Amino acid sequence: MSEYLVLIYAEEAALGASAPEMFNTMMKEHEEFGTNNAASLRGGNALEATSSATSLRRDAAGKLVVTDGAFAETKEALGGYYVIEASDLDAAIAIASQVPAPFGGVEVRPIRVFD
Repeated sequence: MSEYLVLIYAEEAALGASAPEMFNTMMKEHEEFGTNNAASLRGGNALEATSSATSLRRDAAGKLVVTDGAFAETKEALGGYYVIEASDLDAAIAIASQVPAPFGGVEVRPIRVFD
């Protein structure tokens, strides 16, 4: 079995402007996803908005530069993730296809194993 990271992206403005009922429905769908896929789930969390992010980079001289905000400004931002276990990529995609993402989409990436 392999582990995969399922990254959940959303358009933050659309999510923030959604009616409370829509948010409640989405949260219920995430609870159902967790229940239906409990055997495959290894972890996961929702993230605060990109406005709360702090980015760290090193400049050409190696000096640490700390800035407010995410690394890149994009239409869709990383809003949360799940770590899942699946037999192969096709199985991971089958699980990830059930993740609620009404304001964006999901990305599936294998977790690298170092021997």
